[in-house]
Amino acid sequence: MLRDYDVGTYRGHDLAKENAAARPIYSFMNRVYLLMGAGLALTAIIAYFIAGSENLMKIFIANRGLFMVLLLAELGLVFILSLGIKKMSAATATAGFIAYSVLNGVTMACIFLAYTQSSIAIAFFSAAGAFGIMSLIGYFIRRDLNWIGVFGLYALVGLIVAMLVNIFAGSTALETGISIVGIILFAGLTAYDTQSLKKLGATAMTREETGKYAVIGALSLYLDFINMFLFMLRLFGGRR
Repeated sequence: MLRDYDVGTYRGHDLAKENAAARPIYSFMNRVYLLMGAGLALTAIIAYFIAGSENLMKIFIANRGLFMVLLLAELGLVFILSLGIKKMSAATATAGFIAYSVLNGVTMACIFLAYTQSSIAIAFFSAAGAFGIMSLIGYFIRRDLNWIGVFGLYALVGLIVAMLVNIFAGSTALETGISIVGIILFAGLTAYDTQSLKKLGATAMTREETGKYAVIGALSLYLDFINMFLFMLRLFGGRR
């Protein structure tokens, strides 16, 4: 029969093991969130600086083709980072993420010209609140959220098709529906991506692998937040 202090000893060992197992996860997730936060801060600074420069904005307004080139460059960087992460170093991946954050800041500056500052602030804090709640749910929930990843892929394709259709249709009702679906979709993907990153953090990784996958994790959550923010801006934003 186990005595009280024996039981306490065993419980202490179990708690120590749990803490030891959780430590790499905490470290990895902290690194992901720090990178994501740094990327968002850099994007905001770049967007604010460019939007406040009349000369720079005249360049983008006069050369709309440049805006499209920047969008394609952003898309290219996402594919390069996502598909080539295994072959690149952690330093290269980090540099790519920084470059993406800068490019996104430039394109966001052009988008911000269409909305009032109060609308941008409301959309940002709303997105930040929703992101925080869904990320916490994804981190602490025990239920497997893989179904969201599968469903989200098909929903994202459908959303893109609907957005392309509405470019020609110009339907206000369809735009509202797209915005609502977009917010729900990226809120769900935030929870899914957080849970996936937590699982990744629990696996054995070298220091170099930890650095690389932290960048990919930061990029995933960064995109979830930015897309949620943009759809909220489309839905609630007051245009100038």
